[in-house]
Amino acid sequence: MIETKQSDREQVDLGRREREARRDIRVIGDPVLREHALEVTVFDRGLRKLAKRMIRIMHDAPGVGLAAPQIGVLQRMLVYNVDDDPKVLVNPLLDEFSAEIEESDEGCLSVPGVTMPVSRPVSLRVRAVDADGEPLEFHAEGLEARVIQHEYDHLEGVLIVDRTSRSARAAALRELRVREGAGLHGAVGGGL
Repeated sequence: MIETKQSDREQVDLGRREREARRDIRVIGDPVLREHALEVTVFDRGLRKLAKRMIRIMHDAPGVGLAAPQIGVLQRMLVYNVDDDPKVLVNPLLDEFSAEIEESDEGCLSVPGVTMPVSRPVSLRVRAVDADGEPLEFHAEGLEARVIQHEYDHLEGVLIVDRTSRSARAAALRELRVREGAGLHGAVGGGL
């Protein structure tokens, strides 16, 4: 009996945290999502606190990635977690994209409740710094590469609706209008 009550409380707490996280996330139509984020030049306690907050929001939403513009902060920082070890990339640069391209359905915390096919290179090189300003350089592939590219797009003011076919974009926007009209905007589904 005690386990059930604790489980019920945990479920209520998870639901509350998800609702709070989703309130922090800007959704399609918000002009900040179309802005080009600015380079981070100050690496201080405030930046590290922002990184921790972004990781918490990403987990609570739930998602596997989050870029600073998605919470209204126009800085070139993103967080992601594809292997239970959250990563922070500040001022990322992407290059050495693979010639191999893969199409896969993507969701987005800023385009809630819909997915659409997006084609992306399967691997790439990442150069960035962490929240302390320490340099990072690595090759990413598979899901990690996809998530990094998705979040990097947010730093450039690009959304998944810009990366899909015209018909998939129209269907997604129709679905968003229906959901919004039914009062479900942002109520269902995770994203990158």
